[in-house]
Amino acid sequence: MTTLLNSIDSPVQLRQLGRKELLTLAEELRTFLIDSVAKTGGHLASNLGVVELTIALHYVFNTPDDRLVWDVGHQTYTHKILTGRRDAMQSLRKNKGIAGFPRRTESEYDTFGTGHSSTSISAALGMAVAAQKAGIERRAIAIIGDGAMTAGMAFEGLNNAGSMNANLLVILNDNDMSISNNVGALNNYLTKLLSSRFYNTVRSSGKKVLSTMPHMMEFARRAEEHVKGMVMPGTLFEEFGFNYIGPIDGHNLDTLIDTLANIKKLKGPQFLHIVTQKGKGFEPAELNPNKFHGIGKFNPYNGEVIDSALKQTYTQVFGDWLVDMADQDTRLVGITPAMCDGSSLNAFASKYPERYFDVGIAEQHALTFAAGLACDGLKPVVAIYSTFLQRAYDQLIHDVALQNLPVLLAIDRAGLVGADGPTHAGSFDLSFLRCIPNVVIMAPSDENECRQMLFTGFQYNGVSAVRYPRGTGPGVAIEQKMLAIPIGQAEIKRHTSNTNAKPKVAILSFGSRLHACLQAGEQLDATVVNMRFIKPIDQSIIEKLSQDHDLIVTVEENSLMGGAGSAVLEALQGIQMNNKRCIKTLCLGLPDQFIEHGDHEAMLAACGLDAIGITNAIAPIIT
Repeated sequence: MTTLLNSIDSPVQLRQLGRKELLTLAEELRTFLIDSVAKTGGHLASNLGVVELTIALHYVFNTPDDRLVWDVGHQTYTHKILTGRRDAMQSLRKNKGIAGFPRRTESEYDTFGTGHSSTSISAALGMAVAAQKAGIERRAIAIIGDGAMTAGMAFEGLNNAGSMNANLLVILNDNDMSISNNVGALNNYLTKLLSSRFYNTVRSSGKKVLSTMPHMMEFARRAEEHVKGMVMPGTLFEEFGFNYIGPIDGHNLDTLIDTLANIKKLKGPQFLHIVTQKGKGFEPAELNPNKFHGIGKFNPYNGEVIDSALKQTYTQVFGDWLVDMADQDTRLVGITPAMCDGSSLNAFASKYPERYFDVGIAEQHALTFAAGLACDGLKPVVAIYSTFLQRAYDQLIHDVALQNLPVLLAIDRAGLVGADGPTHAGSFDLSFLRCIPNVVIMAPSDENECRQMLFTGFQYNGVSAVRYPRGTGPGVAIEQKMLAIPIGQAEIKRHTSNTNAKPKVAILSFGSRLHACLQAGEQLDATVVNMRFIKPIDQSIIEKLSQDHDLIVTVEENSLMGGAGSAVLEALQGIQMNNKRCIKTLCLGLPDQFIEHGDHEAMLAACGLDAIGITNAIAPIIT
C-alpha cells in the first residue's frame, strides 16, 4: 500500500506538503517507528515524543544547510527516516547497518555525532559562529532534552552563547513536564506573539530609544520581565542573554511551524521551550517511558518485550548486591548520574529512598558529591557506565583518589556494548584508571565473582572500582554469603597437563573473557589464570609463571594501549631484568580503533577475543 511516508525521501519533498498532509505524515511516522523498533530494538519513547518537532524543523529550516544538532542522539529516528534512511531502519544498530545515533559519516543531515548528553549547545554555537565568520546566512539549531539540561556543560554553552550575537536557536524539549506545565491555547497564542517579528522589532526599537533614558530603560526591563514571568518560566534563560519563547505544545504542528517560522526571521540567540510527551501515540510507552527508553524487540500491539535471556545480567547482580549490602551497613549510600533503570538501582531506591541519590546527568558532580559524603563517614557506591565515567575523570583524580576516600565505583558496560556502538563502549576504563594512584581495580570473570568483588571493594578503606560488562555472564550460581577476596591475589584455573611440554603457555585472563580463555587453554594445553585484579596486579604469580613458562598471553576486553596487558609487561620488565631470562609475550585486547555497533559476540570474534580467536593467535607462536 502506498503511503505518504513512502513518498518522502528527503526534506525537500517534505516541504512540498500541505499542513493537513503533515498531520497524516505524523501518524504514519508513529506507526512506522513502533513497527520498526519492535523488530530491531532501540530507543522508542524519546523518538515518539519528537515526531512533530522533527517534521516542523525540516519543514521550516533549509536542512542540511541549516544545521540541526540533536543532543544525546537517541531521539533522531524520525530525523533519519525523513532524510533518506527509511528503508535502512531495518538495519538499525546492526552490524554494517545504520547507527542508533547521529553519525557525520552516515548522512550530510547528521551535522554532529552525539551519544553522550549536553553537547548540542556548544557544538551548535561553534557552527553558528563559523557561519558568522564566513558571512553565511544560516541557522544552527540545538535540540536538547530536559534531562541533558542537568549537566553543567549545557549551562557552559548557554553562558558562552548569550554573550555572542550568533544566530543560534536552542530548543528545550521538555518531555516530562519537569520545568513547566503551563501549556494551552492562551500560552500558545502568547508564544506566537512573542516570537513574531513585530513584537521583536518594537522590543529592539524601544531599547534603542530608552537607552538614552536609563531610569525608563530599567523600568521597562523590569516591566517586561514581570509580564513574561507571569506566563512563562523564561527569566533564567533571558539572564543568559537569550530571547526566551515558550513553552508551547510540542505536538501541535501548526503552533510549532508558525513559531519556528517567526524565530527564523529573528537575529541573535533564541531559546524555544516546547513540552512533549515521551512515548506519544503508543500507550505502553506513554505509561512506562523508562521501560521503552532503550528496549529490545517487543510486540508492537501490546508492548510485551520478547526476551529470551534467562540468565541474570551483571547489572542485576549489582542491583541485588546493593540492597543486600545496604541491609547490613547503614553507612551505604547509592549514587547514579540519571541511570537508575540502566544501572539496576530501582529496588534499592524503593527500599532506601533516603539513601538513594540520582544527581541527574552530572557525572562530575556525582564523583565530588560522593567524595564529600565519604569525608563525613558515609560509604558511597557510585553506579556509573564506563563511557560516562570518562566525563568525571578530573573529579576522580582530584577529589576522590588524591584524598584516598572510601568510594566504590560500580562500573557497568565495561568493554564493547553491542548495538549502542562506540559512543557507549567502555573500551578505555582500565587504561585511564590504572595510572591513578590509590585505586584498586577489579574485573570479575562471572556473576558470583562480581558479587564478591563488590563486597571486597566496599570493605576496602580507599578508592576501589569493579568493572563488569553489559549483559549476562556464563551462568554461574551466586553465593549469597559475601566474602572479601584478598587484594591483588590471582587464581590459577587450569594447569597444563604436560609439565615437560615445550613451549609452555600461560594465558592471563582479566575479567569476562575467562570462559573463552579456558576453552583456548583446553585446545592448547595451556595454564589459565583468572587475574581478578588489574591493580594491584599479582606480581608473585607473574614471576612464578615466568620461571616455568615460555609464553605469557594476556586477554582483556579493553583497549590494548595502557590496559591490563601493559601492566603485565611492566611487571615482566622488572622480573626479566633481575632474572636475566627473556620470555615471549602476547597481548590480546581491543585494537586501536573505534569498534562499530553490532552483535556483541560477533564484535568480540572480529577482535579475536573469542575462544577461536585466542587459540588462533597463540597457535602459530608455539608450533
